[in-house]
Amino acid sequence: QVQLVESGGGLVQPGGSLRLSCAASGSIFSRYVMGWYRQAPGKQRELVADITRGGTTNYADSVKGRFTISRDNAKNTVYLQMASLKPEDTAVYYCNAHFSTYFYWGQGTQVTVSS
Repeated sequence: QVQLVESGGGLVQPGGSLRLSCAASGSIFSRYVMGWYRQAPGKQRELVADITRGGTTNYADSVKGRFTISRDNAKNTVYLQMASLKPEDTAVYYCNAHFSTYFYWGQGTQVTVSS
């Protein structure tokens, strides 16, 4: 069992930046692939970015060059640094932990990009 708690969401103007954090507890954090997903109203939940235990990253085409995922295994925390935010980035952002057949989700944090 892994418990995930997101923080850092909020309202930001287009072109602005936010950093999301996800704190994990309950298991061995370093063994999990960590990811950020998002879900906008009326749309399916989609992968934004993920990062393996070895630091290999993967990004959705829509966020490449603007978002950066990172992890601090010592702190059991994964981050999503978001820059040059666009209105289409508005969504609920979810933290995810995946290892073998185990798949866990945080409760989500709202990110709204609007002027």
